[in-house]
Amino acid sequence: MEATLSAFSGYGVELEYMIVERESLSVVPIADELLRQLSGEYAAEVESGRLAWSNEIVLHLLELKNAHPEPVIESLPALFQSEIQRINGELAAMGARLMPSAMHPWMNPRLETKLWPHDNADIYCAYDRIFDCKRHGWANLQSMHFNMPFADDAEFARLHAAVRLLLPILPALAASSPIAEGHHAGFLDGRMHHYLTHQMRIPSSMGKVIPDTITSRAMYESQILTPMYHEIAALDSEGVLQHEWLNVRGAVARFVRNAIEIRVIDVQECPFADLAIAAVVRDIVHALYDQCTASLADQQAIGTDILVKILRDCIRDAEQARITDQEYLKLMGFSAQHCEAGELWQHLITSLIPEQARQPWQNALTTILGQGPLARRILRAVEQNFERARLKAVYRELCDCMHEGRQFLGIN
Repeated sequence: MEATLSAFSGYGVELEYMIVERESLSVVPIADELLRQLSGEYAAEVESGRLAWSNEIVLHLLELKNAHPEPVIESLPALFQSEIQRINGELAAMGARLMPSAMHPWMNPRLETKLWPHDNADIYCAYDRIFDCKRHGWANLQSMHFNMPFADDAEFARLHAAVRLLLPILPALAASSPIAEGHHAGFLDGRMHHYLTHQMRIPSSMGKVIPDTITSRAMYESQILTPMYHEIAALDSEGVLQHEWLNVRGAVARFVRNAIEIRVIDVQECPFADLAIAAVVRDIVHALYDQCTASLADQQAIGTDILVKILRDCIRDAEQARITDQEYLKLMGFSAQHCEAGELWQHLITSLIPEQARQPWQNALTTILGQGPLARRILRAVEQNFERARLKAVYRELCDCMHEGRQFLGIN
């Protein structure tokens, strides 16, 4: 987001995908060769009309994003879908394809991780030296990053408070990573389970993942960025990592483009599902920003530890997580004393998003709310059979869903 935009005037969506061998579905580290094929050089980013492809850290990962802020999310699904099919066509000639979902189901990151060796390699080597990137939470994760702009401190304070309030329940809607190294991960959102601790060697770079209330850029810089830079300096004497992107809280301020980036959303089985979730987040954050259910002061007053507990419960149980904190439920406009996270999402979507705004995404929302997040549907399809043949059958169907632009409803 190069120019300063006012809140809710433009959006950035980044979707991460694995490159896998076409037959075995195991990860294959050829992102650099694919990007070279598209651009003629080992480029870390290649623009394609309104979209761009890029790589970060590991060679089996490819990221698709809109190159510039888009004012209307509803215009993106067909664009993203067409680009995925084009890239799958390029990969087919290389014996590979794209795979969705937020964790590869049997990748061993210790043995299979290869870091990007071209431009920015010094950054990735520093990350690996300090944090050890050959593990889950680094080498085996695919997420959607959703960027929402703000124009000034007043908009930042309101947007940060609204996003902070919604973060804990996002895994209940978007979890898609229930399997790791061939077994049930023990969490519906295995990616976020690993994310909670992946950068804890520098605790100030993560905090509690749910950020504390911050009301201005100056406060953000003094309470979050400066302590983080100071803490890592002993391990990063050349200042390679001392930039705002070292901050990996669940929602982070990107002052370089005046946006808040949400990082706790697992990637889904097709762009239509991803963008449906992005649109829901946009609309509910907007309602919270407008103080439809609670005042800004009340939103900012809720303790971070309350939100962290809800987040951890949703990482484990997704839509079946029980929420019993009445202060939180009241802030969300929910009058009952307790509920499951899926019930809360149903309430938020139907009460805060007008029917007309929901209509473009109705099919995706019906599937997610009625049959559970993608993680729940994956486990249902696996049927407690974690043998490689069964996992391949399920994840091959997920790959087909992604290529064809349809939601995952199980396999025959």
